[in-house]
Amino acid sequence: MASTDAGVRGPTRAEIEERTLRTDRWWLSPLTTFVVFSAFVVYATWRAFTGDDYYASPYLSPFYSPCLTDSCVEGSSDFGTPFSWWSLSPALLILIFPLGFRMTCYYYRKAYYRAFWLSPPACAVAEPHGSYSGETRFPLILQNIHRWFWYAAVAVAVILTIDVVLAFRNAEHEWGHMGLGTLLMLVNVVLIWLYTLSCHSCRHIVGGRLRHFSKHPVRYRLWTWVSRLNADHAKYAWYSLFSVALVDLYIYLLATGTIEDVRFF
Repeated sequence: MASTDAGVRGPTRAEIEERTLRTDRWWLSPLTTFVVFSAFVVYATWRAFTGDDYYASPYLSPFYSPCLTDSCVEGSSDFGTPFSWWSLSPALLILIFPLGFRMTCYYYRKAYYRAFWLSPPACAVAEPHGSYSGETRFPLILQNIHRWFWYAAVAVAVILTIDVVLAFRNAEHEWGHMGLGTLLMLVNVVLIWLYTLSCHSCRHIVGGRLRHFSKHPVRYRLWTWVSRLNADHAKYAWYSLFSVALVDLYIYLLATGTIEDVRFF
């Protein structure tokens, strides 16, 4: 009968009582991740549930794009209001898709498994859990739908790209405007696309299950390009997280009258 004692305390491992023999500051990385992620979650939750100060014409916060309910600020519903019956914050209709994409992301799994669940907290550091079931049981089995969230993330990225184009209008929706908000939204959507296209699922979608790359030169080129992006997937995950929050904060400050938009032309 197989032993139920597994992991670093298993019968085939050396008997080391210390949690780790590492002498470096291994705890610094998971601690930083915990603090940054927690701060973002608190900020994003506050902004999502407030339901206001998300539109400063022509800028629409990425937390509320697209705005699809009757409660949307005038001028912010570029795709109509098909969810007119929705009485809660418009952001709660949208954020489930980018949130689901990030929460099931391979990199983010590693990050928050280590930072929040200590599973394990770092390489060569014993975790406090007595057993491990992987992602085969509820709720972690839901991580397997990451690929489907990727398709939704692509749709969100397309919509945010349209928002950038519309941000080249002025407050009266006349073309020929560019402000600091326009540039921030442009940088954000570039980072969003880099994060989305560098995804492991994207790499599999464009080149997976092919027996002969030579017979599929276009998909091979796409696979090669995505593979290069994939090497920096973790960086794009962080950068795009910061840029989304920064754009939302900038638009919030504009909408509340705290600051004025810096206009270039």
